[in-house]
Amino acid sequence: MRTNLITPEGFEKLQKELDYLWREYRPEITKKVAWAASLGDRSENADYKENKRLLRQIDSRVRFLRKRLEALKVVHHAKEQDGKVFFGAWVEVENEQGETKSFRIVGPDEIYGNNDYISIDAPMARALLKKEVDDEAVVNTPAGKQVWYINSIRY
Repeated sequence: MRTNLITPEGFEKLQKELDYLWREYRPEITKKVAWAASLGDRSENADYKENKRLLRQIDSRVRFLRKRLEALKVVHHAKEQDGKVFFGAWVEVENEQGETKSFRIVGPDEIYGNNDYISIDAPMARALLKKEVDDEAVVNTPAGKQVWYINSIRY
């Protein structure tokens, strides 16, 4: 399951990536391909082969981002959410052993490269939704059920 939700910051980041790939990186690689092709025999031309491979990767990512950005729904914070865990919340939780974790609940497209972000589709996020500070959340994990208590919620 992949939820089509994203924070405004996450949407902007994906949009910037698309703009960079399409307006800057792709034209640069296209020039390199044209230059390498002008050298003659393409079958043994490593520059040509490598840059064509890069061009295919760029085009694939551009197609993915265009489709994905159309499908995503940007979720803005609403004052009614204050005090409860919803999409976009920063949450600190603690278990019975005193171990604490702090993270932000975001869309699946935003978690890469961010160790303190978890997907709304993650079992922990699902267990925390609509809970308040000091509430108990039971999270189903492969090791069994774990109980976490909510210490703080902020947006």
